[in-house]
Amino acid sequence: MAQINEQIVREVVTEILAQLEREGTATAPATKEIAPPPGNGDYAVTELILREIGPAKQGTAPDEVVIGLAPAFGDKLSKRTITGIPHAAVLRELMAGIEEEGLKARVIRVWHTSDVAFIGKRAAELSGSGISIAIQSRGTTLIHQRDLQPLQNIELFPQAPVIDLETYRNIGRNAARYAKGDSPPPVAQINDQMARPRYQAVAAVYHIRESSFIKREKPIELEVRFQ
Repeated sequence: MAQINEQIVREVVTEILAQLEREGTATAPATKEIAPPPGNGDYAVTELILREIGPAKQGTAPDEVVIGLAPAFGDKLSKRTITGIPHAAVLRELMAGIEEEGLKARVIRVWHTSDVAFIGKRAAELSGSGISIAIQSRGTTLIHQRDLQPLQNIELFPQAPVIDLETYRNIGRNAARYAKGDSPPPVAQINDQMARPRYQAVAAVYHIRESSFIKREKPIELEVRFQ
């Protein structure tokens, strides 16, 4: 599992809190890139291009899974998860898992909330299959279903520090299986009791910073390209 060293945590926390204090507003420009932690491995894709193509529409295709991105995912903050995995690699794995099951991934950005549960609920409502994946910038994710309440979900992955790319692909696969009407076993998760105290400070700062990009706007449809 990738680790964030003490210096990087300190730099992230100091930078984001200082910017929030300077701005004193819920809208802010993107922060500078944060260097990836050492020993985090190589990635097939590291660059993500997201182009807004209009308001997200109600899906009608039963073979689609909607991936709902939090307000800052992919083009704000560091464009990396809490353990330094590029957002590009994360999104590619989620989409690849869906595609491996013969379904299509549709990507939207949810602007009105940074809460992964409510992102998932809104994305599921717009999904033709009624199934969605929601993901925050720090890497927390879940699989949601249209007829469930926001704080209910099919599968929840709350410990972002222990989620690797293989797990993200398996999340995509399971979401597609639910969309096909299957009942797959839940995706296996690592349970690290030290993850919370080790990453609590930087996780809180990620959430505060992501919340600063919330806008009272409807979800937007995104075109996705990887480099």
